[in-house]
Amino acid sequence: MTVTTFDPVSSVSLTASAQKYFASKLAKQPSKLIRLSTKESGCTGFSYVLDIVDAALDNDTVLEFGDVVLAVDSQSVSMLQGTEIDLVREGVNEVVKFKNPNVVAECGCGESFSVS
Repeated sequence: MTVTTFDPVSSVSLTASAQKYFASKLAKQPSKLIRLSTKESGCTGFSYVLDIVDAALDNDTVLEFGDVVLAVDSQSVSMLQGTEIDLVREGVNEVVKFKNPNVVAECGCGESFSVS
């Protein structure tokens, strides 16, 4: 596993609220990390997948944000470049949101997206 230097243009970033949220999730599960990937899904092509895992896969890009280690799937990294992950409040709920500059279309419910 290679830890990559953070570059906001080509890397995925976390807002302070997202970092705090993931740190609280990981605090309950020591020695774990967050893995971000995509899968073919929905009406527009892809959906985001966040998992808590024991270790990054060999080709993952690994980023550190304080107490949060984020592994980005090697097959998804090009469509995720420049993505900001945020935690926002919608009514009484908190929701993880992805601000991805590569997205050219999203489905109406926001569950899937396509890139150029």
